[in-house]
Amino acid sequence: MQWLPVLLACLQLAEGAVRISLKKGLSIREKMRTAGVLDDFLKHIKYAPVKRYQQGQGSVVRQSITNHLDSSYFGEISIGEPPQKFLVLFDTGSSNLWVPSTDCKSPACLLSEQQPPLSFAWLTWDPLSLQIQSITVTNQEFGLSQDEPTQPFYFAEFDGILGMAYPSLAVGGMATALEGMLDQNQLAEPIFSFYFSRQPTYEYGGELILGGTDPQFFQGDITWAPVTEKLYWQVALEEFAVEQSARSWCSQGCQAIVDTGTFLLTVPQEYIESILEALGAQETSFGSNGYCTLAIEVTYLPSQDGQPLWILGDVFLKEYYTIFDMANNRVGFALSV
Repeated sequence: MQWLPVLLACLQLAEGAVRISLKKGLSIREKMRTAGVLDDFLKHIKYAPVKRYQQGQGSVVRQSITNHLDSSYFGEISIGEPPQKFLVLFDTGSSNLWVPSTDCKSPACLLSEQQPPLSFAWLTWDPLSLQIQSITVTNQEFGLSQDEPTQPFYFAEFDGILGMAYPSLAVGGMATALEGMLDQNQLAEPIFSFYFSRQPTYEYGGELILGGTDPQFFQGDITWAPVTEKLYWQVALEEFAVEQSARSWCSQGCQAIVDTGTFLLTVPQEYIESILEALGAQETSFGSNGYCTLAIEVTYLPSQDGQPLWILGDVFLKEYYTIFDMANNRVGFALSV
C-alpha cells in the first residue's frame, strides 16, 4: 500500500464549508453506571462492539443501541418544515439516518431531552428536508425508530444517528444524507473531516466540517490511506507500534474501520494479550462484564477478506484529525493539535 504525504498548504478550509460543533456528553455507559443499573443490564445483554459490522438480512432492521454504549459526541440537525431539531451521532460506521417517531411510546422516546418526536402528520413514506446549518437536502429519506428499549436508550443524550459510511451499507437501499448533499451540490468539496478535542466539554467536544478541512486543528503532513472496501471507511494497516517500538502484529496484513460512532479501540482477538502486555495492563472484571480501563475491546470478527480487523474509534481519533475524501476514496490522518 502506498502512503501519500500532503503538505498542510494543500488543503485549506474550503469556502462554503460548514462547521458543526460537536457536544461531548456522558456516554450511556457512564450514565447507567451512575444510576446503578449498568451491571444488571450487562448481565442480560451481551455488549458486542463489532456486532454492527455484520451484514443483516431482509428489510426489517433492529440496530441495538448497545453498539453505542460508549459514544458521547453528537451534534444538531433539523428535519421537516417547520424544522424539528434532533441531536444525532455523526457515525462513519453506518449509513442510514434514524430518528424516533411518534409511534415510539417507550420512555426513552417520550422523555427525550431535546425535542418531541416527529408529528403524526409527518408519518408518511414521503421524504422530508434535512437541514444542517446552511446545508439543505430536499427529499431526504430517513428511518423512524418504532421502539427504543428503556435501557439503555433512556440514558442516551442523543436522539438518533446520521450515518456517513458508503451507500452500499445503507439498509433497504435508502439514499444516504451524504449522497443527498453531493447530488444537490450542498458541499463545497466532496470531503468531510472530524476534530475531537483533547479537552472536551458538553458545549464543545470538537467539530465536524462538511465540505472542507481546517489546518488549525492539525500539525505536520497528512498521511492518506486508500479505502480497501467501499462499505465502511476501511483501510489497510501495515504496522502497529507501541511507544515507537514496532510490532509484527500486522506483518501479514490487517484491516481497520475508521469509526466515529464507536468510542473504543477494538483489537483482533489474536493480539489482545500482546497489546495489553506491551502497555503494562491486564484485563480486569468490572461487575460481571470484562472491562478495560484502556478503552480497548476485542474484535472477534475478521474483515471481509479474512485479515485481522481493528476498529479505530474516538479514543484513537482524538489523537488524529481525520479527513474522509469521498471523491478519491481515501482517509487522511494528521496529528491533532
